[in-house]
Amino acid sequence: MTKSESKATYEEMQQYILENNGLEVSTLYIAQVKRKHGLIERENYNVGDEKAKVPQVPLEKEQAIEDALKNFRMIS
Repeated sequence: MTKSESKATYEEMQQYILENNGLEVSTLYIAQVKRKHGLIERENYNVGDEKAKVPQVPLEKEQAIEDALKNFRMIS
């Protein structure tokens, strides 16, 4: 499997998590977990004014997202 084949879209990951864990996760939570594992490939230029409170991913959803990342072979 090539590197590009092992990448999943956020939508594909959300669908996988919903089907296998019964959880709905936001793209923000997926991005936070990907960043934790060093998978963010480009810089985000839309960072805001740093005054907004950013919710952190709950442990249950973090584990489900990590499971999806493993399923799509993005982490081992």
